[in-house]
Order: sequence, then structure tokens, then C-alpha cells
Amino acid sequence: MKILVPVKRVVDYNVKVRVKADQSGVELANVKMSINPFDEIAIEEAVRLKEAGTATEVVAVSCGVAQCQETLRTAMAIGADRGILVQSDAELQPLAVAKLLKALVEKEAPQLVVLGKQAIDDDSNQTGQMLAALLGWPQATFASKVEVGAGSVKVTREIDGGLETLELPLPAVVTTDLRLNEPRYATLPNIMKAKKKPLETVEPGGLGVDVSPRLTTLKVVEPAGRSAGVLVADVAQLVDKLKNEAKVI
Repeated sequence: MKILVPVKRVVDYNVKVRVKADQSGVELANVKMSINPFDEIAIEEAVRLKEAGTATEVVAVSCGVAQCQETLRTAMAIGADRGILVQSDAELQPLAVAKLLKALVEKEAPQLVVLGKQAIDDDSNQTGQMLAALLGWPQATFASKVEVGAGSVKVTREIDGGLETLELPLPAVVTTDLRLNEPRYATLPNIMKAKKKPLETVEPGGLGVDVSPRLTTLKVVEPAGRSAGVLVADVAQLVDKLKNEAKVI
């Protein structure tokens, strides 16, 4: 069984994001970039399935600028067998990424696509669902447990009321949540081995996909600063402020 795992290059979660002076986006120059944490969980799950003998090959895919090769090398250091970069300098929105992934799925013919539920930069939470819709495949989102059987995959997912278990026929799309696993640390020997693993580069045009943006970003601004709290003398004063100032009661 072949597993395809899309991974995204994002600003590292430890970095404080700053808005550009012209408010056209966030500052990316000289900023540490890394693999999207949810996608890292997806890679770890795919590698675990391979180690368990369920999967035979794990293919990491990334869409974006040439520097995404570093993200793919990280995925291969965790355990992916090879990487595919769809190189494009254009702004790739979720629908465009889903179309690119659809073209790659048709080319690679995986039985399972595992990806993070969302990216920490745009928080769209759309690509997995769009990909499943374009392929006409069953999908399970927010997976906290994945069990692959003969011709099907059983996914435990988190919902508002607790946990829900779904069984999907393969091929299928699964998006990962935080509690699915804890990704392993990429050791130096594995990082060195990843440099020798095959990495293929293709372009959107070669896949027959138009990645022109459908949405336009008008302005990006930082959230408004919160005002300082105040101390109240007693419960009566608290109730008065909640009623007359905050108007929440």
C-alpha cells in the first residue's frame, strides 16, 4: 500500500509573526521556516504504518517555492521514502493545492492520503476536504487514531460530543489531529540519509493545473491590543461593571 503525505512549509510555531509595513501579508524574510506541525504528525503516522508492515511506501509531497525542498528533506528524515515538489512562486490557495494533489494522486495511485487537518499559517482547514471532493473519495477529518485493515481504514475522530469512529473503504483521505501521535525527532544519521533519497520536481503546468488565485488579500493587520484588567472591591461592583459597562448580563 502506498501512502501520499502532503506537507507544507510554514513559519516555525516558535516565531512571533510580524505583519509587513504595507499590510500586504506577514514578514517572511529572515524568518525560520519549518514543516507544518499537523503535517509532521501525518508523516509520523504514515511511517508508523510502514513500520508495522501495513504500508510499503510513503511519498511526501509539497507545493510551493524551491525552499520547500528543505521541508521534504525533513519529511524524508522522519521516514518518507521519496519526495515530490510541485514548484511554484505563485500564491497557492487551498483549492489550487487540492487540484495539484489530485493530479499527483492520479499519477502516483496511492491507496491512502494522510495530511494535517490545517496549516498553522492560514488555518484554512480546507485542503483535505477539497481533495476528497475532487477525487470522489471518502474522508475522515481530525483523526486521533488510524487503523488500516483489509481494504478499509478505521478512523477515530474528535467531535464536540466526544469521539466518533468511522470505517472507510480504501482509497481514502484522512486528516490528522494533534492527539494522533507524537512525531519522532529526526536524528543526524537519518538527516544525512534523507539527502540521498530521490526528490522529484514538477511544475503546475506539467500537471495541467491552473493555480491562479481565486481570492485577493486586501489587508493584513495585527489583532487589537487588549486593555488592562481592573480590580473590583466587591461582588456588587463586579456585577455593576458586567451589567453596565461590559453589558454581558
